[in-house]
Amino acid sequence: MAGHSKWANIQHRKGRQDEKRGAAFSKLAKEITVAAKMGGGDPGFNPRLRLAVDKAKGVNMPKDKIDNAIKKGTGELEGVSYEEIRYEGYGIGGSAVMVDCLTDNKTRTVADVRHAFSKYGGNMGTDGCVSFQFKHCGQLLFAPGTSEDALMEAALEAGAEDVVTNDDGSIEVITGPWEFTTIKEALEKAGFTAEFGEVTMKPENVIELAGDEAARMQKLLDALEGLDDVQEVYTSAEFDE
Repeated sequence: MAGHSKWANIQHRKGRQDEKRGAAFSKLAKEITVAAKMGGGDPGFNPRLRLAVDKAKGVNMPKDKIDNAIKKGTGELEGVSYEEIRYEGYGIGGSAVMVDCLTDNKTRTVADVRHAFSKYGGNMGTDGCVSFQFKHCGQLLFAPGTSEDALMEAALEAGAEDVVTNDDGSIEVITGPWEFTTIKEALEKAGFTAEFGEVTMKPENVIELAGDEAARMQKLLDALEGLDDVQEVYTSAEFDE
């Protein structure tokens, strides 16, 4: 059963992401560079790069910055070599936390992540300790009042994996991670524009936090997200609005 606060939680997260747009440019440039290095510089043949470029365009990242990040990945411009690392641990109330990083200095990054966990009441765990609790997927959220039957028909026809109606009336369309953009565009052509969409690690079960626990958890998430080497932070915590 989906939590009653799904809509509020995702709107809250979107608002916080919008506040951090400036810092997002450097993190998105890293992701674009790594994606281009791994799969080539043509977004049409590199789903990961296409996702990164679409995300960059979504926060109005200048085209020249996007192009330069791609060129660094393909070797046309000199750039830093980044390593992908994922750290796992526990937040407030036993909530699961995953931290995805791109770094040129693993020693620095692990120290920074461990310090943030310990300072703000979490515990850094071992590889695999919580990752099994998450599903790598695309997530599109539609506002309460959207026609469930019509959206479900369009989503399944477009190739979506699942359509979930939450207690608050919002509707989630779940996609494969690399099919996200194609399905999002197909739904827009069918007249359905998502209020929020991303490729994420979606928790299989959520832990609702309120009051002091919610405030403490938010401080932990802010500390982790504020680290230069951190690209994304995923958690099973939801905040009771």
